[in-house]
Amino acid sequence: QVQLVESGGGLVQAGGSLRLSCAASGRTFSINTMSWFRQAPGKEREFVAAVKRSDGSTYYTDSVKGRFTISRDNAKNTVWLQMNSLKPEDTAVYYCAATQYYSATYHGGAYEYWGQGTQVTVSS
Repeated sequence: QVQLVESGGGLVQAGGSLRLSCAASGRTFSINTMSWFRQAPGKEREFVAAVKRSDGSTYYTDSVKGRFTISRDNAKNTVWLQMNSLKPEDTAVYYCAATQYYSATYHGGAYEYWGQGTQVTVSS
């Protein structure tokens, strides 16, 4: 089993920045992909960004490209999501997710492990 704990959410004005952290524990050696998803009220959960544990490859949804950066530290079993130039439409609960599958990236159904979520609110 793998446990994921997110932190770093909060309230920020439009144009501001936040940095989310996700700390993994347990059978972390089994993880190949770690990602961030988000879910806004009344909307479906959507993919935000992913990073591959082995080679550091990164993937982003189009709406956050150039504004968000995902990074990882394998030694610390931690993944970060640096969010800059935040917009009100970025408001959501952000979830960290992990999977043993290297090929899994964009689809939440492929992830076995999820954190509890952290709220990000961007005011206009």
